[in-house]
Amino acid sequence: MMSLCCDVLKALEGKTLSTAESCTGGMIGSALTAVPGASGVYKGGIISYWSEVKENLLGVDAALLETKGPVSEPVAKAMAEGVRRALCTDVAVSVTGLAGPDADEFGYPVGTVFVGYADAQYSVVKEFHFSGNREQVRKKAAEAALRLILERSMLCRSTDCKK
Repeated sequence: MMSLCCDVLKALEGKTLSTAESCTGGMIGSALTAVPGASGVYKGGIISYWSEVKENLLGVDAALLETKGPVSEPVAKAMAEGVRRALCTDVAVSVTGLAGPDADEFGYPVGTVFVGYADAQYSVVKEFHFSGNREQVRKKAAEAALRLILERSMLCRSTDCKK
């Protein structure tokens, strides 16, 4: 994961990054800060394991959490947009998912993960279904978030950032 973090930090040179993590519990922030010089890009993150934290610190609407569940596409989007606002960064990524051992009451099985991305012009969420044990799902989710940042930063180097 170190190589992926280095690529992300290099791709975001001159910009700032924040993270909102639920099921990964700070894994993304930890991986990024393991890279010397990460503070030039990575501003910080919010670990929002409980819905109350998603609502109170990230500004996720309580009704959205209640109707869609904390593990959902709209919540991942709101988390990314919320941490970007809260920490005043150029780019933000969020992760919410079910690492196990149990599914949720909204019908999502273990391994379901939503990764959100937000910048000033664009936000997107990708849904993943990972297999493996709890730690494997968490690691795959963190890597997917880092890859999404890298994908968006590479796309934004081209002429059309909104794709």
